[in-house]
Amino acid sequence: MIRFKNILVGFSVSFLGSIPLGYLNIVGFEIYSAFGVQELLLYLLGVIFIEAFFIYFTLVFANRLASNKKLMKVIDIVGVLFLLILAYSFYSLSSEAIGNRNYLAKYVSYSSFLIGLMLSSLNFLQLPFWAGWNLYLINGKYIKTEKSLKFYYLAGTLIGTFSGMIGLVYFLHSLSQNTENFSKYLVPVIIPVFFIILAFVQGYKVFKKYFS
Repeated sequence: MIRFKNILVGFSVSFLGSIPLGYLNIVGFEIYSAFGVQELLLYLLGVIFIEAFFIYFTLVFANRLASNKKLMKVIDIVGVLFLLILAYSFYSLSSEAIGNRNYLAKYVSYSSFLIGLMLSSLNFLQLPFWAGWNLYLINGKYIKTEKSLKFYYLAGTLIGTFSGMIGLVYFLHSLSQNTENFSKYLVPVIIPVFFIILAFVQGYKVFKKYFS
């Protein structure tokens, strides 16, 4: 029963956390639209491979990370800058052959799995997200982490991330197929504006948390 509870709690937190539109989901959508489900699956495996290390690390050292205010401050600030860089990157891609996804071909020619590894490694906001959640779940006794029990929780989180991301990718693909304007303005307008808004929201949280 404890094992199942760990899996269920991990799945729920990770599934809901992966649904909000983020750059990992956007790139997954672009890869799926251009190269199909096989490359998407390789990409998602790369993403959750790195996420497994983030989750395990924050699970074991949750208390230490939460108490290290300087580290959390640096991570939060870098996260804001990274969102702005992403906004510019997607906007700059709009000058290339977006319709043919040529800008992705040179990367996928190496490996979608490696793209997933690289982009997931750059997702700095995973650290405060999982440190906060893991500390909350442990202190609230929602999960047990003794011995092998932590690995059931870890398995649940990875399944949740995979399910949430692939579900959102399919939703975005379906939306782009049925809405011409969505597909036309996704990369040059919608995505950059979304990341700018996200950066301002995150920036406000950082200001309120550390400078207010």
